[in-house]
Amino acid sequence: MKKQQFILVGSGILLFCLIYFFGRTVPPKNTLTKPSAQNADIDINTILSASKSQLSSHQQVYLSQLESSVVRGDTRVQQALVYRQMAAFWKDSAHLLLPYAYYTGQAAELENSEKSLTFAAHFFLESLRQQNDPGLKRWMGTEAKKLFEKALLLNPGSDSLKIGLGSCYLFGNISENPMQGIQMIREVADRDPSNMYAQLTLGVGAMVSGQLDRAIERLSLVVKNQPQNLEVMVMLAEAYEQKGDSVNAIKWYEASKKLIDNPEIHSEIDKRIKLLKG
Repeated sequence: MKKQQFILVGSGILLFCLIYFFGRTVPPKNTLTKPSAQNADIDINTILSASKSQLSSHQQVYLSQLESSVVRGDTRVQQALVYRQMAAFWKDSAHLLLPYAYYTGQAAELENSEKSLTFAAHFFLESLRQQNDPGLKRWMGTEAKKLFEKALLLNPGSDSLKIGLGSCYLFGNISENPMQGIQMIREVADRDPSNMYAQLTLGVGAMVSGQLDRAIERLSLVVKNQPQNLEVMVMLAEAYEQKGDSVNAIKWYEASKKLIDNPEIHSEIDKRIKLLKG
């Protein structure tokens, strides 16, 4: 099991399933432009161009028809409907999640409902945690930020939206100062210590930055309040493992197995436990 394989925000297990069933999240590396490797910004045209190059001629024709329908759509409702169709194509036929996320976001902006904006924002936020390319991570963080901000205009009192927006700064490489995001999340956590989403996000942030004791403190609080939270159990095991505490790492890996009904994942966890036992 690779480091940080399970370190996700929000519905991370859902994201794992999406990747497992839908396949690649990005086109093959050789289809991305060289500036990506040099940490340059990536825009949607780069992503769509690389993604379209993987399509069959039949798929390209179908996609072109949908793109033409967007231009012809004379109402926001019609345009949003076509964007939903394009998102479904990229997810179900092409099995590429970045174009799916983009068109889901485009539809959400036209629909302008808190529910659709929040879903699209969280999809970007959760998916960017799987990205190693700095340019892609920054693009996804920027898209998520825009969607969270639009959702907050509709519901400015939502703590979960504030945490999501702060997470964009924390995990998305969109600011030179990640503390900007941490402060937004801490504001919620300090005002409402029972907000487990805030505690979890701060715990993940501490883990990513190597502050293992703080991560364990936050994650332990979450799992105490949510004893069936598989995601947090695995993160706790990972935190203890990185700290060199094999006993507690094994404890939480074993606990996580009880909530997983997948022989392949069981096998991976057993391998990790065997290594920890030496």
